[in-house]
Amino acid sequence: MDMNALQSGNTALVTGGATGIGLAAAVRFAERGMKIVIADRREDLFASAEAILREAGAPNVMCSVVDVSDAATVANLERDVTAKFGGIDALMCNAGIQPGSDIFNQSDSWADVLAVNLGGIVSCCQAFVPGMIARGTPGVVINTGSKQGITTPPGDPAYNVSKAGVKVFTEALQHHLRGLESKITAHLLVPGFVFTDLTRHDRTEQPAGAWTPDQTAGFMMDRLASGDFYIICPDNDVDRATDDKRMAWAMGDIIENRPPLSRWHPDWGDAFEAYLKDGQA
Repeated sequence: MDMNALQSGNTALVTGGATGIGLAAAVRFAERGMKIVIADRREDLFASAEAILREAGAPNVMCSVVDVSDAATVANLERDVTAKFGGIDALMCNAGIQPGSDIFNQSDSWADVLAVNLGGIVSCCQAFVPGMIARGTPGVVINTGSKQGITTPPGDPAYNVSKAGVKVFTEALQHHLRGLESKITAHLLVPGFVFTDLTRHDRTEQPAGAWTPDQTAGFMMDRLASGDFYIICPDNDVDRATDDKRMAWAMGDIIENRPPLSRWHPDWGDAFEAYLKDGQA
């Protein structure tokens, strides 16, 4: 991908954009002179977000209260944005929740996580990408996934399932766009450990191992300029080489017919540690 979609005068829409990684990315777009649309459920954050974006250089900022899990509301947003700006050039589907889950929890947490984290991305792409294609101009779609959707560690299965779905959906979207020979490209953003409202919990200070949202957005922009589909972000604790080994081991469970999640299996833990150390199982 070249950066023609992310140029002055064009329009970027960011879901979950009122704070965190979404706002940091929107600032990067604003710095390029783009008009910004923020879609978020947290209306109380809009005034601050708009001020930050205008200070960064956005000539126009639109903030809209949107629950991305509601496809009808997303469709209304698409109509409103098209009426105001004529369409969008960049779509960043970043809205996500992580309330925690266990495998047999029958409360609404599973449904909510899947509806927001996966369903919201599907709905936004289905609502906005056809119009982006029809315009015939360069465009970019960035969907925020997670390393937990690739290595699927134990502890929060609903979140893992939702983010694994985002990976699969975004891969299918990029394949479809490639087949159309369109000027739109899709990309999967995979953050590392980032200190945001989603990961803050009861912490008041940024952990030493975490990146800031701005660091993550900066890395994203660099990798977009290089044309990467998989934007795998490091952090202060885990470098790319370690990420690569973790991902390769996870796929090796299938290839080698190991137990699922063998990295955490008592019979395989030592083998994984040896592999992590020297690259050989």
